[in-house]
Amino acid sequence: MNKMVRNMGYFSLISILLVLSSCKKDPSILKVFVRSTNNELVSNAKVVIIGDVNSDPATPEYVDTVQTNTSGFAYFDMEEFFSKLGKKETTGYFDVLAKKDTDQGSGYIRCRAHITNVLTVYFEP
Repeated sequence: MNKMVRNMGYFSLISILLVLSSCKKDPSILKVFVRSTNNELVSNAKVVIIGDVNSDPATPEYVDTVQTNTSGFAYFDMEEFFSKLGKKETTGYFDVLAKKDTDQGSGYIRCRAHITNVLTVYFEP
């Protein structure tokens, strides 16, 4: 009886360790929607994110550029940015610039690790 209880304990411990080790963190994503002055989503707009080195806490230098897709949003995979930070640093602040032809707009966002961060940039009239 004692041996069976011990074996069940080992089995439970191994099961718990397997479940905990299989937990995967969510990806760090930044989505930027771009809208025209008519509030329509804009495809093929150039979107640039720039790390705000003057923020508090300071964000390391970082620049990335992506074109919006046919649905009107730019998709930034922020894993590279957050992998360069320490484990305790899970937030970055970014200036966002969007441009297509002569239209342009800007925004500002706080981006957090392991979640999908969303911002909508409107072109200025």
